[in-house]
Amino acid sequence: MRDPFAGNEIWFLTGSQDLYGPETLQQVAEQSQQVAGYLDAADDVPVRIMWKPVLKDRDAIRRAALDANSDDRCLGVVAWMHTFSPAKMWILGLDALRKPLLHLHTQANVELPWADLDMDFMNLNQAAHGDREFGYLATRLAIARKTVVGHATSPLVQAKVGSWARAAAGWHAVQQLRLARFGDNMRNVAVTEGDKTEAELRFGVSVNTWGVNDLVEAVDAASEADVDALVAEYDTLYDVAPELGKDGARRDSLRYGARIELGLRSFLEAGGFEAFTTNFEDLGGLRQLPGLAVQRLMADGYGFGAEGDWKTALLVRAAKVMGYGLPGGASLMEDYTYELSPGREKILGAHMLEICPSLTTARPRLEIHPLGIGDREDPVRLVFDTDPGPGLVVAMSDLRDRFRLTANVVDVVPGDAELPNLPVARAVWQPHPDLATSAECWLTAGAAHHTVLTTALEPSVFEDLAEIAGVELAIIDRDTTTRGFAKELRWNQAYYRLAGGV
Repeated sequence: MRDPFAGNEIWFLTGSQDLYGPETLQQVAEQSQQVAGYLDAADDVPVRIMWKPVLKDRDAIRRAALDANSDDRCLGVVAWMHTFSPAKMWILGLDALRKPLLHLHTQANVELPWADLDMDFMNLNQAAHGDREFGYLATRLAIARKTVVGHATSPLVQAKVGSWARAAAGWHAVQQLRLARFGDNMRNVAVTEGDKTEAELRFGVSVNTWGVNDLVEAVDAASEADVDALVAEYDTLYDVAPELGKDGARRDSLRYGARIELGLRSFLEAGGFEAFTTNFEDLGGLRQLPGLAVQRLMADGYGFGAEGDWKTALLVRAAKVMGYGLPGGASLMEDYTYELSPGREKILGAHMLEICPSLTTARPRLEIHPLGIGDREDPVRLVFDTDPGPGLVVAMSDLRDRFRLTANVVDVVPGDAELPNLPVARAVWQPHPDLATSAECWLTAGAAHHTVLTTALEPSVFEDLAEIAGVELAIIDRDTTTRGFAKELRWNQAYYRLAGGV
């Protein structure tokens, strides 16, 4: 996967005014460069923080906003009012700004120089009320933003800025996303449907459909030499089942799986697609349901949704970008079945063949087994267990008047026993606060059965993404109760109905 942060920037904008004179403004510039430098050097901030000259009047502020909008490298804007920057100067700029905004409420110094403190120091260091002026104006204009308070050297502040920067990168990726659907949705399924026009208006993603046989042409066009090279790569990377090995009786099935990957990859690259869907009810001339190919493409950063589920493909792509460089991974997932023994309640998740190997640090097994669905030849697939650790399960639903994200904080755990007869990649998790509360809230929210499982991202990243996108996010965590969650959904319904216009 290409580094989504490389070559991109977060702009650091500092507010002041001409009232203070050139000497003070020079100090403002030097100190704001220092603050921006702290963030730029922070390990938790994955993207370059680009300092911009101090803004002192409304025309310069408006121009900075328009320049940010037009610069494709700019993922978002951090604003800090070093001195008192009268907020009326910011009206046109904030109204014009279309990039994600973080309001950093900080100051140059950590400690006050109590014994030496004079009015010169007070005039220079006025963020305590300068940022309040800015916050009032942003609230009056109903500007969506993230607010972070504390000194820029604080690890907590840096972590919050970094989380928001990841969300801004995810938003940037979704805004440019081209998503290819091979065939339509699985027949008679409700939750995988959705308003693709509204999705492009809300998220920027372009969702369109291609015939499966357009893909088949690309699969058939793969050269034997390329197939040989890719199969040799499989032999190196995975524990290959004997029947798929070099002299195995079913080596041809593995070669066809490689051919699917080569065709899929070439089709997506040629069209500039970074997410896609398939549907086992619409396989055209494909001899196998794509399994191994989908798993490997997800591992390379592509978004994927099964059964035509483009909303989940969008989420997987966003999670891949936002989690880049972090330990853990992200994948399409589906709640399949429960362990309901008292005190041992947990969920077993899988999805036929298409779970991303980024969820494991173990060496996957490359196997072939019958699949009683899709009416095709036995497909090849990677088999593994997801690594234990903290995770987050997120789904997107189309509720007619808005999109809702529902997220459940989970702990990925080992299964209670081996699964010798389940030849698919899978995950087992214990949802917070418990299975019954989690499932009741999930069902109440109308959340989808297709999800993205991420073991790389904290809930805060999706909170920031939802704020940037202006979509609803309902979180189920340790503190959730069914009564409180139901009330939150009712309040949200009223809020988003009013916010969207009556």
